[in-house]
Amino acid sequence: MTLDTKVKELYGIGPKFLDRLNKLHINTVRDLLYHFPFRYDDFSTTSLIADVAPGQTVTICATIEKVNLRHSFKKKMTIVEAFLHDETGLIKAIWFNQPYIKNALMPQKQFNFSGKINLYQGEMTLSNPMYEPYGGVNKHTGRLVPIYPETRGITSKGIRYIVKPLIENLAEITDPIPDFVLDKYNIPDINESLRVIHYPSSIEEALVARRRFAFEEMLMLSLFNLKRKINMSREQALSIPLDVEFIKETLKKLPFTITQAQKRSLFEIFQDMEKSHPMNRLLQGDVGSGKTIVATLAALQVVKARAQVAFMAPTEILARQHYATLTSLIPNIKKVGLVVGGLKGKIFFEKEVESEIGKKELQNKIKLGDVSIVVGTHALIQKDISFKNLGLVIIDEQHRFGVEQRAELLKKVGKKHVPHFLSMSATPIPRTLTLTVFGDLNLSVIDELPQGRKKIETFIIAPDNRNKAYQFIKEQVNEGRQVFVICPRIEISESEMETENAFNRVELKNVKEEFDKLSKKIFPDLKVLSLHGKMKPKEKEEVMKNFKDGKADILVSTSVVEVGVDIPNATIMMIESADRFGLSQLYQFRGRVGRGEHQSYCFLFTESDSKLTLQRLEALKNAKNGFELAEKDLEIRGPGQFIGKRQTGVPDTAMKSLTNLSVIKDVRDAAISILKEDPDLKKYETLKNRLRDFEKSVHEE
Repeated sequence: MTLDTKVKELYGIGPKFLDRLNKLHINTVRDLLYHFPFRYDDFSTTSLIADVAPGQTVTICATIEKVNLRHSFKKKMTIVEAFLHDETGLIKAIWFNQPYIKNALMPQKQFNFSGKINLYQGEMTLSNPMYEPYGGVNKHTGRLVPIYPETRGITSKGIRYIVKPLIENLAEITDPIPDFVLDKYNIPDINESLRVIHYPSSIEEALVARRRFAFEEMLMLSLFNLKRKINMSREQALSIPLDVEFIKETLKKLPFTITQAQKRSLFEIFQDMEKSHPMNRLLQGDVGSGKTIVATLAALQVVKARAQVAFMAPTEILARQHYATLTSLIPNIKKVGLVVGGLKGKIFFEKEVESEIGKKELQNKIKLGDVSIVVGTHALIQKDISFKNLGLVIIDEQHRFGVEQRAELLKKVGKKHVPHFLSMSATPIPRTLTLTVFGDLNLSVIDELPQGRKKIETFIIAPDNRNKAYQFIKEQVNEGRQVFVICPRIEISESEMETENAFNRVELKNVKEEFDKLSKKIFPDLKVLSLHGKMKPKEKEEVMKNFKDGKADILVSTSVVEVGVDIPNATIMMIESADRFGLSQLYQFRGRVGRGEHQSYCFLFTESDSKLTLQRLEALKNAKNGFELAEKDLEIRGPGQFIGKRQTGVPDTAMKSLTNLSVIKDVRDAAISILKEDPDLKKYETLKNRLRDFEKSVHEE
C-alpha cells in the first residue's frame, strides 16, 4: 500500500462511507493521512473512580457489572447505562441514542472509558464516553486522542479506525523534501511525522509534526510561485511603449489630482508593460484609494499602442460601474464595449455616443479589433469572444489570474504573444503574507487616500441602543443622505432557525424580513429598496440605478454590495449581525460610504457578547487604514483563516499551514535554493510529483 492507493481499495470501506469520505475530498491514502487532526483530547492519565469530580475529562479502567437499555418516553430517545467499578468505587456511564453500544459492552470484562464527568439526575456519571477493551492497542482512550474535521456520517472515531492500521501497514515513503533541506532546517522525516501527527505521545511531539507538514505545504506554495514566475518570464508579450506626453495630457483632463501612491503604482505598471515578457502584477489599495483610475490609465496606454484591453469584474453590478467610469471619466477614450448577461451588449464611441447592440455584433467587433476596451464579467473568457490583439487583461477583486483562465485567454490571442496581467484588490494583506501566498506576482500598493476624504465614524451598536441609531439615521435622511443596510442571509430554513435559536441565540436578519420591518414599521415614510443575489441582472441594475439617482433613501442588501459599488451620497452603512462577517468583509462594506463630501458613519449591530467578536469589531472601529486592520486581523485569526481559497486560488490545506510566520522566510529560502540547484527538479522526482499534485489542487475559478 502506498500514498497513491485509492481509498476504495482499502478493506472495510463500503460505498456509503466512501461517498462521505469524498465529501471531505478524501480519495487516496495520501488524502486520508493528510487529513490532520485539528485538536487532541487528552485521555492519557488514568484516574481511579474515587478521585474523579464533575467537570473533569478522565480515563478510567473499570470492570463492567451490567448494561441496561431503556427508553425515555418524554424525549423519545434510547439510553444505554453501564454500571462500572474498580477497586475504589462505582460509577455509571450513559450514552444517548446509541442503542448498539449495549451489544458492544460485555459484563465482567475490563474496558477503558474516556470522557467527561457530569451530574445526571443528581448522580456523577460518565457522559457518552469513548470505550475500548483494556489491554489492546489504544485508538480512542488512554492517550492523546486525535479529533478530525468531520462531516455527516463520518466521525473522528470512524477516521481513527481507518488511520491506525494504515500507518502501521504503509510502505516506506520517500520524503518529497530534499535531504539537504531537512538537515538545514531541522525538519523531521515524513514517515515518523505521519505517525506522530495522528498518534502523538505528547502535545509537544504533535506540534513538531504539525510544523513539518506546514513547512511541506508552504514549500510547495513557494515552489509553485517561483516556477510560475520563471515560466512567465520566458513568455513573449507586446512591448507597450510609454508615451509620457500622452499620459500628462490625460492627467490634466481629470477632474482631480492623483496621489503620489497612484503615480508610483502607475510608473511600476508602465515599466512592466515596456518589457517583452508579460507583466503579472497585483495592485493593492485601500477602499477608495483610486485603483480603478490607475488601471484605466494603464488601459489607455495600451490602447494608444493599438492593442486591446479586457477589463474583468466579479459581478455584473461592478462591470457596469467600471464601464460607466471609463466612459464618463475619460471622454476621448476609444470604443468601449460592455459584455454582461442577456442577449444585448453596449458599445460607447469616442464621440460620447452610446448604443445598445446585439451581443453577436459586439463579439464580431471585438474580434475585428474595432473595440479597444472590453468590460465584463468572467464571461469575457467564454468561447464566443476572441480578440484581434489583446495587450492587457485587468481583473478586479481576484488576486491571482488562474492557470485555466490564462489558458482560455491564450486561445483567443493565438501564439503570437501573451497579454500583460494586472490584478486589483481592495482587500489589504500584510506584506509578509503577500510575498508568500502571491510570490509569483509583483506588487504595487496604493497606501494613501485622495485628499479631503473624511474618516468614517464607526460605532458598535448593542440591542438597547438600536432605537437611538434609527433616530440618527432618520435625521441623516432628512438632510438628504442615503443609507445602506446589510444582512448576512437571504432566507433562513426552519432547521437552521432551530439551530441558531438553540445554540447561538443570535437573531439572524435576512433581506426580506429587514425590508418589511424598515419599510413598514421603522421608516414607513421613507422609500426603501431591496437587493439580493437571487434577483435577475436587469432587476439588480434597475435597483442600483434608482438608488444612485436618489429615488430611494435606504437600500437593504446582502453582501452583493461588498465590492466596488460607488454611491457618493450614501453616508450611513448599517450592518446587521456584524459578528457574522469577517473583518475584511466588514471593511469592504464600510468602504461603500465616505465617498462624497459629507461625513459618513458605520453602525455595527450585534447581539453577541463574545469577547473575540467584540475584539474584532473594536479592531475595525479603531483601525486607521486597511493595512493596519489586516495586520490586526492576521494577529487575531492567524494566516490560515485570514484569506482563503476564493481569494487566493490556493488550496485551504496550504493556507492553514501558514500558522507560523517565522517559518515563512526559511521556506522561501529553501525553495530558491532548490530551484537554483535544479530548476526542472530532475534530481528530485518525488518532489516534482508532489508539486504536480499541489498544482492540480490549486483552485482557479
